[in-house]
Amino acid sequence: MITKLKIDNFKSWQSTGEIKMSKLTGFFGTNSSGKTSLLQHLLLLKQTTESSDRNQVLDFGDEKSYVQLGTFNDIIYSHEQERELNFSLGWELKKPLKIADPEKKNALLFKSNQLEFKAGIRQLTQGRAFVEAFSYEFDKYRFQMEKMEIKENAYGINVESVPSNPNSGGFEFKRIRGRSWDLPAPVKFYGFPDQTKAYFQNTGFLSDFQLELEELFSRVYYLGPLREYPRRHYIWAGAQPPDMGRRGEKVIDAILGSRERGEKISRGAGRGKTKLTVEKYVAYWLKELALVDSFRVDRMIAGGNLYQVLLKINRHSPEAVITDVGFGVSQILPVITLCYYVPKGSILIIEQPEIHLHPFVQAGLADVFIDAVKTRDIQIILESHSEHLLRRLQRRTAEENFDSTHASLFFCANERGESKLNKLEMNTYGQITNWPKGFFGDEMGELAATSQAIYKRKTGA
Repeated sequence: MITKLKIDNFKSWQSTGEIKMSKLTGFFGTNSSGKTSLLQHLLLLKQTTESSDRNQVLDFGDEKSYVQLGTFNDIIYSHEQERELNFSLGWELKKPLKIADPEKKNALLFKSNQLEFKAGIRQLTQGRAFVEAFSYEFDKYRFQMEKMEIKENAYGINVESVPSNPNSGGFEFKRIRGRSWDLPAPVKFYGFPDQTKAYFQNTGFLSDFQLELEELFSRVYYLGPLREYPRRHYIWAGAQPPDMGRRGEKVIDAILGSRERGEKISRGAGRGKTKLTVEKYVAYWLKELALVDSFRVDRMIAGGNLYQVLLKINRHSPEAVITDVGFGVSQILPVITLCYYVPKGSILIIEQPEIHLHPFVQAGLADVFIDAVKTRDIQIILESHSEHLLRRLQRRTAEENFDSTHASLFFCANERGESKLNKLEMNTYGQITNWPKGFFGDEMGELAATSQAIYKRKTGA
């Protein structure tokens, strides 16, 4: 789980300050307030870790990428190319990382289940980005690589105790005799070059940090706000996609792939021992949200590879193809499926999950997310405009069905071209104690103005 994030000089954010994240992290706010940029930054890092180009510091993407951000000049705050893009993130490891001492048998140098990464990136005059410095903070030490000021494209590494633990033992990197050469540039924005192992005796473990960062982003899955229209039939040739696709276009492949693998999901403590398939779980939630009475994916012809999504709106209605019912079902289908299809411990980034949905269903999405967080141990990071989703979170917290400490909610606003972030303080009763003015419009103002207009019309005043 990502526990904290800080970004400086990215798009409309001069600085986010440290964002403390939870199992369910939500960014709310007006249009063009910077909500999406926060998600884009994480996706930028993900697509860079997945890139095959080791020399490209940041992969700004193309039409096939998670995000397409242009150039360094496009993403730097105020388009001032002399600024430095700085960011840091901390996360919990799936299991504690143990670093053995190469000089002592059966001895540990470091051990922790927490890791923090920081980087500073600049742009050269010709537009190419380079790493000014990056570091990993692990078990009371900071392992850093930084550019040397007096030499071009030359780097050095160092290790130091973190300020909170100045007397942590004095670990030092040891040079191999005769290898006094400078190190070349990092791999992407986060990797120690291969020469690090060749020049030093005790740096082999540094690659473990890189692998942990790559493992983190391999568990990140994304669903965008613009989703595919439903089809009358789907072709399935045995695909087993990792997710729903950016537009939810692989959702039927995912359902059928999960069916073929015979996967079943526990419904969580206190809900019986019965396990459900992904398809059954989706059907359960569609019914709970009053969208359909039944849901199934079936072959059109025995033995063929054409499939239909068949629904019943209520128990008295005939079964119909998904294209012949309301549009909302096809829009929420990838959202629900993603929550139960991805592996346990995954991190989901979802933009506007409520799009094209009735307010009742928007509220019900909060219940889907709460259930997925509890039963699948996943983290959900979303941006939304939905008051109804937020209100349901508040209600479930008040009902003690959701722990307020598992939610981090933020309000984004743009003030004179600069995005600002305010954490919403939700207490154990689900009350938000610092509700921003005009958060979801001026509801009381609208009611007062309507009442005043009615009074004027009736009285002729």
